[in-house]
Amino acid sequence: MIAAEQRDTHMPEPLEGLRVVEFAIAIQGPLVGGFLADMGADVVKVEPPGGDPNRWHTGVNWTAPPETPGAQFLSVSHGKRSIALDVHTEIGREVLMRLVDQADVFVSNFREDSLERMGLGYDELAKRNERLVYGIANGFGHEGPDRNKRMTDQYAQVRSGIANMVGDPETQPMIAGSVIGDTSGAMGLTLAIMTALAARELHGVGQKVRTSAYGVLVWMQGWELNHSSISGTMLSREGPHHPNVPGSAGTYLTADGGAFHVDVQGDEVWQEFCEFGGIPEIGTDPRWNESRKRSPMNDFRWVDQAKLLRPHVARAMKHRTTDEWEQFFDERREYIMYQRVFDYEDVINDEQALKNGYIVEKDVPGVGKRPMTGNFAQFNKTPPSAKPWFPELGQHTAEVMSELGFSDEQIAEVEAQKNPRQPMSRRARSRRR
Repeated sequence: MIAAEQRDTHMPEPLEGLRVVEFAIAIQGPLVGGFLADMGADVVKVEPPGGDPNRWHTGVNWTAPPETPGAQFLSVSHGKRSIALDVHTEIGREVLMRLVDQADVFVSNFREDSLERMGLGYDELAKRNERLVYGIANGFGHEGPDRNKRMTDQYAQVRSGIANMVGDPETQPMIAGSVIGDTSGAMGLTLAIMTALAARELHGVGQKVRTSAYGVLVWMQGWELNHSSISGTMLSREGPHHPNVPGSAGTYLTADGGAFHVDVQGDEVWQEFCEFGGIPEIGTDPRWNESRKRSPMNDFRWVDQAKLLRPHVARAMKHRTTDEWEQFFDERREYIMYQRVFDYEDVINDEQALKNGYIVEKDVPGVGKRPMTGNFAQFNKTPPSAKPWFPELGQHTAEVMSELGFSDEQIAEVEAQKNPRQPMSRRARSRRR
């Protein structure tokens, strides 16, 4: 990706000129706005006078000073402008309506019935702005008996079936250690919004697009779920192995507690692997001396036999240290697919992540410079610029209202409504969800 300081300032950013109103909290909605802002869109985050409660949601082992917003809020708020509005007042509603009148996109993850009660349903906003793309995400889908059921990320995970695929067969299902329901849900809504914007350019109409965390997680498992449906046999969790990838491919521990995900496919190096791992007899065993017997993706004769290889590979991997295996695999990377298992410390120091802008250095309030998540998209002609880390509550209220034609007196009236919540104690914040 072209570095921010190297980008041609005469070139527009990918979404420069796109106007977005974000009326959302938590992750699934705000992350959509965060990505669009990263790409150059003008995203105005509408917050209540007390602020988005996620500004102070910090999680466990939080050691930053009180003035530092929680990592959840920081991760989804870069590049936005913030206005603090009480949308239940006449002036607050008028500001929001003028924003909508000029917007290309409206983003929310509030329940549709709640938005309709506030006068922010699609039908009402579309009457004012027929070209508006109205994007809304929820937990379980917008039709059916559970369309208004409360949720957070983990509930979408367990309903989607993905939690039932994680963990050992003998143990309970497990959720992912990341909020993949919320984040994938945000990516799904972003994709739907961009598709609707393309449709507007092609066909001249705005429209409402609806997604859900549950729906995106189900879609993401198309291979596994459709395989189960067609075959009539439900896939089930197999610990460190993908349930639909028979054979030795899997995640294995090393002698010093490290781990690799590895699949020794190449016949050229299979015996070398076995000798290096202290299991030379397995390297010449006719049950596994061909790649098709070790990784029988489309030859069902070898599936059960291939699974018997797994404990032998596990024994081999524990025969050597992490560094020894790293060198062995790296010298044979043409024949072996492998990757050492990283923790977050590895990721933030990974040269590959740094070179691609996936991890960038940012100045965190109250903490200083820290490696933080960047962006995964790269553009060779219209690269996005570096964005401000996050907006203070209501930081842009006067600026936005002035652009919308409000008087100084009206601006003062709205700014007087702002009442930032005091950051909660760490103990209280840890109980917040």
